[in-house]
Amino acid sequence: MTPAEKDLNTLLAIMRPVVREGEYVYALWPHGKPLEGHIAAAVREAEGLTVVLPRPDADALGLSYDFVAAWITLQVHSSLEAIGLTAAVGAALTEAKISCNVLAGFHHDHLLVPAVDAERALEVLHELSAGSRSANGGGQLPAPALVLRSEQPADRPELLALTAAAFAISPVTGLPVDGEPEEVELLRRLFDCEEYLADFSIVAELDGELVGHVISTRGWAGDLQLLGLGPIGVAPRLQRHGIGSALMKETIDRANAAGERGIALLGSPEYYARFGFVPSTSLGVLAPDRAWAEHFQLLPLALWPGGVSGAFRYAKPFGAPPAAS
Repeated sequence: MTPAEKDLNTLLAIMRPVVREGEYVYALWPHGKPLEGHIAAAVREAEGLTVVLPRPDADALGLSYDFVAAWITLQVHSSLEAIGLTAAVGAALTEAKISCNVLAGFHHDHLLVPAVDAERALEVLHELSAGSRSANGGGQLPAPALVLRSEQPADRPELLALTAAAFAISPVTGLPVDGEPEEVELLRRLFDCEEYLADFSIVAELDGELVGHVISTRGWAGDLQLLGLGPIGVAPRLQRHGIGSALMKETIDRANAAGERGIALLGSPEYYARFGFVPSTSLGVLAPDRAWAEHFQLLPLALWPGGVSGAFRYAKPFGAPPAAS
């Protein structure tokens, strides 16, 4: 068994907060009733037994509750004799005005925060950990390395959740999306379509957590096979930290190595120009929707043939484009 860590600076620097799936509630267990359901924690007091359990279980058992929480586990083996970890975490969350209930297990500390504040709590905890690494000079306690690898079917539920979080704010309007972002259903269908290409569904993994994803599927301009890139998503707390750029560069490297001719996408000309993308019409390829204008772009790769013409066709899950006006 790995020895439990006692040093506070080390604990903060290497901790990895992970959200457990589902919502959890505190409930007072009926006196004399045998325990049932998926009870995750219990505290016996003179006044009775308090249990923490998944919200659906509490509803099925008819238990009343007020506090609906997300369960965050600090993935670091902290010693029960360690001093200051709970105080440091609590202070950081208090400063962010996020309430927190702490449960200490033998191997890990667990935080129950309001479900609506889960994403913000993760952001605060990651900032706390990064700050501790910086305070230690970064040499002895380096930040986890970003790993880029091909997506596996087992990743898909987590990637769909990541995409929902990444597109919770519309990139078009800048406003919160009502319901599930359309990119989630699109990605779900792309995973199962004929045009899916396993080598071009790439995830970014940071210390065991999936923090980014990009997918490119088969597309065409006339008879020429190309790649259609998108959607690309990064965990909100890590956006503008270079993960999206790393995914783009990995896609381009893999495409060149595979002998692909070019990559098409819809996005910001200012952003994607840094990777070599140009308006598709400059290469003879029309956008599926003419209204996209310069936002529909192409990257000609090493084997770009030249003399290409025609409208670009995405994989079937993208659907038929609107009629040109």
